[in-house]
Amino acid sequence: MKIAIIGSGNVGSALGKGWLNAGHEVVFGVRDPQSPKTQKVLALIPEAKLNTVADASINAVVIVITTPPEAVLDLIPQLGNVSNKVIIDTTNSIRTKPAPYATAYDAIKEISKAQDLVKCFNSTGFENMLNPNYHGEGIDMFAAGNSKKAKQVAGQLAKDIGFATCYDFGGDDKVELLEKFALSWINMAIMQRHGRNLAFKLVRR
Repeated sequence: MKIAIIGSGNVGSALGKGWLNAGHEVVFGVRDPQSPKTQKVLALIPEAKLNTVADASINAVVIVITTPPEAVLDLIPQLGNVSNKVIIDTTNSIRTKPAPYATAYDAIKEISKAQDLVKCFNSTGFENMLNPNYHGEGIDMFAAGNSKKAKQVAGQLAKDIGFATCYDFGGDDKVELLEKFALSWINMAIMQRHGRNLAFKLVRR
């Protein structure tokens, strides 16, 4: 699968490494492919391909947004025609928002008119994306949005990097709730100082 990861920070790098290892074709879309900050991704992923946002997006089947949420307002026009693409929004509008929108998801949907959009890979730390295995078992991922197609794609990509299950968290109306769920992980891992090597998993009996 051809994947464009927009952004080359911790989350984007972790996902890109996992998907490359799983056999997917990954290109990072960044503002300046030659900047020293952007080049840091090559330390983690020597085989990484770096390109502009527009060039990375044009041939992609899946576009994964891993930038700060407020950055999407400038990035969306650079994505080009997304009518036949799946867009995965990994952002959390906790400290900053793409005003006047409540979330990056809302901004992407309104401005790009994307039909296959999903919120996913936002509910845990990048360490768990690099290695979602705990005691021999994969942890869980969660996805929200109205598009069944986008959820299916996100779910498969989650499994490809070692997550056990990607649970359906609900439609567009549950996107903000999923971001608050992410805040619960941030609270436990960072604010309550339990450390970033913790994860949530759904269990039944």
